[in-house]
Amino acid sequence: MRTKLIMAAAASALLGCRGTTSEKPPVHLNPNMDFQWRVDRQEPNEFFKDKRGMRPLGAETVVHGSLAADEPSHVHLHEGLVDGKFTDALPAGMTLDAAMLERGHDRFQIYCVPCHNGSGRGDGIVVRRGGPAPQSYMEPRLRAYPIGRIVNVLRHGKNNMASYADQIPVADRWAIATYVRALQIAGAPSDDLAKGGN
Repeated sequence: MRTKLIMAAAASALLGCRGTTSEKPPVHLNPNMDFQWRVDRQEPNEFFKDKRGMRPLGAETVVHGSLAADEPSHVHLHEGLVDGKFTDALPAGMTLDAAMLERGHDRFQIYCVPCHNGSGRGDGIVVRRGGPAPQSYMEPRLRAYPIGRIVNVLRHGKNNMASYADQIPVADRWAIATYVRALQIAGAPSDDLAKGGN
């Protein structure tokens, strides 16, 4: 009986509010969310000396989406391509030195070792626990890849490997790629090194 009374009271309360309006202002549980201070377009603002609410853009500001994706330097940096082909040349401003290889080693340990292992032979802990095995970096086909192709794979992924574009900044992709090349050279058979192979 008590349950029926509660249900009836709830139903009448809900139906009683239907179609009515209130003259009272709404309850604002968190008023700073409803009444935020802001400056609308073309509105003056006393805070700044020039009294303008719309602020000029800072020096060298690039509007989101305005960088030409087909600009050669952009394609080289982000895709690893020069004249439509993968390249071994580093983008402008990058130098192959000990610091770059150290950074590549550091990032490789974080992102690549779980699957590829520290040697790059594709037998990391993920594989030992039943995950799909990546190809060994020591395979001749992969050793023949230009560094730009490794950068491209880091950006877009390939086969079982997902894209790491969101996790690894572009400069670190190049550092990882150069470190992978160093691993490939260190793990190359001695007769390939004598021939000057990759």
